[in-house]
Order: sequence, then C-alpha cells, then structure tokens
Amino acid sequence: MRAIHWLFVVGAALFVSGIGFVLAAERTARTAAASTAPTATPARATAPVATVKQVMNGMVSPAAMFIWDSVATTVSASGTEEKRPQTDADWAQVATHAAVIVESANLLVDSERALDTKDWPAMAKAMADAANKALDAAQKKSPDAILEVGDELNQTCDRCHERYSRN
Repeated sequence: MRAIHWLFVVGAALFVSGIGFVLAAERTARTAAASTAPTATPARATAPVATVKQVMNGMVSPAAMFIWDSVATTVSASGTEEKRPQTDADWAQVATHAAVIVESANLLVDSERALDTKDWPAMAKAMADAANKALDAAQKKSPDAILEVGDELNQTCDRCHERYSRN
C-alpha cells in the first residue's frame, strides 16, 4: 500500500506542476504578444514650422556667437583686454546659449528636417556634445574651458558646413 500512496502523491505533484507550467507559458505568451504589439506614438502638438536654415540662423548661429564672444583676448596699441563673464548672470547667459544649441540639435534631427539618416544625425550629435561641454564649462565658470570647447564647437560647425551647403 505504501508504494501506491507514494505513486498517488507523485502523480498529484506532477499534475499540479503541469498546471503551473501551462499557466506560466500562457503568461509568457501574453507578455511577449504585448511587447511585440505596436506602441502608439504620442501625437505631435504641431508639425515642425521652422526650416533647417531658420533653426540655424535663429538659434544656432546667435547662440554659438554668444559663446565664442563671451571669452576673448584683444591686443591693441592701448594694451591687452581680457573679456570674461564676470557675474553669475553673465555665466547663466553663456549656459543658456549652450543649452539652446543642444536643444536645436534635437530640432535638426527631427524626421521632417533631417537631411539624411547617417551623417546629419551624427553631426547634430557632435554639435550637441560640444554644446553640452560648453554648458558644463559655464556651470563651472571656467573661461579656459569655454575657450577650449569654443574651438570644438567651431569645428563641428565647419565639418557640417563642408558636407552640407549653407544656402
């Protein structure tokens, strides 16, 4: 009788385990189906209005010029003049202009503005990376770092303008 008792216990355990596997498989199948289902993309509030040229002329160029002009050394007959942001407000303006460049890179890679899917996004990212360094330099209030990143930012502009016309 003991053997029959153990066979019953083992059979019942296998039955319960089988039901557990069926439930787990069903749950896995539902999760997989939900993850492969297309997700709804949020609707845009508005379609893009500005062209690439407008973003460049209205946002990128003025912001870059502000950063480049924020730290300078002028040597003239009357002597050497150092230009640096002096106050927290001055540094905040440099940081704001750097942030504008980062955000404009996001606008430039918008699917309706992007000029291609390979070089254009890479160049926009390089510009954003340089602007993020400028933002960090402004937050650290480092004129030397602004000078260094100013050159890097200029190089990202030059490389892009060599590949894409300024017209």
